[in-house]
Amino acid sequence: MNKISTVLVLLFVCFSSLAQEVDEKVKEKSLQSSTNLTWDANKALSEDNFIAAEVAYRKAIAKSTENSAAPYNLGNAYYENETYNEAFGRFKEAGEASTSKVDKHKAYHNMGNVFMKRKDYAKAVEAYKEALRNDPTDEETRYNLALAKELLKKEQDENKQDQDDKDKDKDDKDENKDQDKKDEGENEDKKDQGEDGDKGDEGDQDEEKKDDNKEGEGDNKSDQKKKPEQGEGDNEQEQQQPRPNQLSKQQVENLLRAMQNAEKKVQDKIDAKKVKGAKIKTEKDW
Repeated sequence: MNKISTVLVLLFVCFSSLAQEVDEKVKEKSLQSSTNLTWDANKALSEDNFIAAEVAYRKAIAKSTENSAAPYNLGNAYYENETYNEAFGRFKEAGEASTSKVDKHKAYHNMGNVFMKRKDYAKAVEAYKEALRNDPTDEETRYNLALAKELLKKEQDENKQDQDDKDKDKDDKDENKDQDKKDEGENEDKKDQGEDGDKGDEGDQDEEKKDDNKEGEGDNKSDQKKKPEQGEGDNEQEQQQPRPNQLSKQQVENLLRAMQNAEKKVQDKIDAKKVKGAKIKTEKDW
């Protein structure tokens, strides 16, 4: 039994080794085929034949997952055509397929560039950091990292300022609403006080008018009592003193006497004329 078991184990190991050798050969063949397709794609891309290059890169990627150059080069082609979403996917694929730090560094560096194009500065910072972990000597990556950090800080400050402005506007609106409510309440109180004050003033004015009317009535009554007395006094005075156009009794008698004397003189003249016109017999006194 032990001999049989030992033989079986040896056979299993031999078949496993053989399978691994076959698998390795298949992988090597696939990788070689993928590499050839990658060269074809690179040639088409250099001739500005993007469609042919894209087809060749895709075939190369399908042939071997160990070929990190094919997705990386396709990512660069997408990046140049500003197809950033496709470029990011290919760079990520290249970074995962890469076994060397140099290739990983290049893949993460370009992923950072895609994030910068998207203005996603936080993810760009992380991508550049991962690139520097694989190659700390790359100054270009270090510069890009510093720039991404600066832009991220600026963005955060602007967002904070915008949020502060929004909060301030909200507080101002709330304060204005409270002030409006307060003003409305004060206006209502003033209105109520004004109505009560107007009623009170009207009542006071009515009372004052009543008092004035009473005083006025008293004055009128007093005047009415005094006027007849004054009138009676005036009538007596008028009876005692002649009016300007009225003659006294003595003046009337004098006037009548003067009229009579004037009439007598006139009559005497008339009579004298009659005597002179008639024949008169004169007699001497001696």
